[in-house]
Amino acid sequence: MTMGDNNHHQVFDVSANGYGESKCFDDDGRLKRSGSVWTASAHIITAVIGSGVLSLAWATAQLGWIAGPTVLLLFSFVTYYTSALLADCYRSGDQVSGKRNYTYMDAVRANLGGLQVKICGVIQYVNLFGVAVGYTIASSISMMAVKRSDCFHKHGHRAACNVSSTPYMIMFGIIEIIFSQIPDFDQIWWLSIVAAVMSFTYSTIGLGLGVAKVAETGKIGGSLTGISIGTVTEMQKIWKSFQALGAIAFAYSYSLILIEIQDTLKSPPSESKTMKNATLISVAVTTVFYMLCGCFGYAAFGDLAPGNLLTGFGFYNPYWLLDIANIAIVVHLVGAYQVYCQPLFAFVEKTAFEWYPSNKFITKDIDVPIPGYKPFKLNLFRLVWRTIFVIITTVISMLMPFFNDVVGILGAFGFWPLTVYFPVEMYIVQKKIPKWSARWISLQILSGACLVISIAAAAGSFAGVVSDLKVYRPFKTPN
Repeated sequence: MTMGDNNHHQVFDVSANGYGESKCFDDDGRLKRSGSVWTASAHIITAVIGSGVLSLAWATAQLGWIAGPTVLLLFSFVTYYTSALLADCYRSGDQVSGKRNYTYMDAVRANLGGLQVKICGVIQYVNLFGVAVGYTIASSISMMAVKRSDCFHKHGHRAACNVSSTPYMIMFGIIEIIFSQIPDFDQIWWLSIVAAVMSFTYSTIGLGLGVAKVAETGKIGGSLTGISIGTVTEMQKIWKSFQALGAIAFAYSYSLILIEIQDTLKSPPSESKTMKNATLISVAVTTVFYMLCGCFGYAAFGDLAPGNLLTGFGFYNPYWLLDIANIAIVVHLVGAYQVYCQPLFAFVEKTAFEWYPSNKFITKDIDVPIPGYKPFKLNLFRLVWRTIFVIITTVISMLMPFFNDVVGILGAFGFWPLTVYFPVEMYIVQKKIPKWSARWISLQILSGACLVISIAAAAGSFAGVVSDLKVYRPFKTPN
């Protein structure tokens, strides 16, 4: 729909109903937005409480009782603060009537322009690609866990119960290939609700089992400084602590979709005000939840906290409850994979369309009749490219199925540029903060500190991948 069409509609509306544009349309000619603080909070919570929550007990165990919760709090504060800065970048210029930016990239384009947009695009899309790999690994681990927990139940806890992850990854890949063909799948309204219910289901089960274990044994595991140096070497301790920072950063990463959520809000009050309230509510809820999951998981297992709370077999019983939690994870990840990948699909298809407008392979839609429904528009380019994309993510997942390391790398790679650097830079441009003023210096210090944390976390996670690859053989069952 072009702007011309929109204006024509507005004029038509005025003449038909005697209403002005304010009744049916917003100031940019799009249909009136209806989102509120609560819908925005729900979207953010759905986006944030994902599979990242499962590695928090492990992260807390690396850092210990003092640093673990402190780092969690610190990340939540930085996330809240930079999200508030980002909220001010939704409109360029005036907060009430300035031009809207519909996506994160649009905001960067409007405020920073040029090379920065390209860099931002690369980071954003590489990050989305990485998330696809991370989710494939996580869901296959959960499918394996269901199989193994039933096997332990039948044959006792000492049984070997080795399961290869490869068939499960292929299964996940096939499901995603089918779902990928549905255009705009990420905009289906019930998807977000299903994801929210699922993520609360498994997070609460993980939390409940942790609480139950602490209550049962009556003692709280762990130590003030985390895993002791006897258990791991000094070098490993440093790398693993860094990796834990990456895992926590990953658990909080959602700045990518913040502006898109803000674009669903109604005004007045100004969208940035509503968004700041929504961010405050959702970051507070998430942090409390993360604290509980991370701390109870650590209290239950002490230094032996598994990398993934529900699949590391810290718990064996009740086995059916674990199965429910792991099935919930898989269902959530199937949907979440699409939510993250569809923007990437759309971007590649749009680019291809612009480069080769006359290529029939890319532009032609074939109508496939579906009895009882309207025909499904099959586009050959979409079919081929999306299928290839899913196959690539699946193969990479099979080659390095280390949930913690991948999560750490993703968290580290996306955290500084997307959650800190761009929001800070855009805010400085937007508010015209003079160089070397106190405000400017403090923002740069914040940005610099976060960069150092990101680099440390990335280094720790790469070290983790290197040490895991030493003992790992691709496509073989780990013993």
